[in-house]
Amino acid sequence: MSSYRAADSKREEFRRYLEKSGVLDALTKVLVGLYEETEKPSNALDFLKSQLSAGGPEGAELEALRREHSELQRICESLREEKRELQLKLAQYESVSEEGREE
Repeated sequence: MSSYRAADSKREEFRRYLEKSGVLDALTKVLVGLYEETEKPSNALDFLKSQLSAGGPEGAELEALRREHSELQRICESLREEKRELQLKLAQYESVSEEGREE
């Protein structure tokens, strides 16, 4: 009997979590939207996925973000290469400086 209460308590806790985080509202809104569709989509799961991800970036915005990401990756690699070159120069100057001290 106590295991039943523990499971019920966990279920209620999880329900409150879903409610508090807005998951229940989002799911309810999407399911109501599906219910109200005059022509039901052939794949209800794809409909749910597309509706739940509707807040994400759209096609043009997504493409702009991809271009920006590529450009930032290119800049980052360029900076890494510059860092390597500067570290080599520093190592050369340090070795020359050490040779001067030894003499």
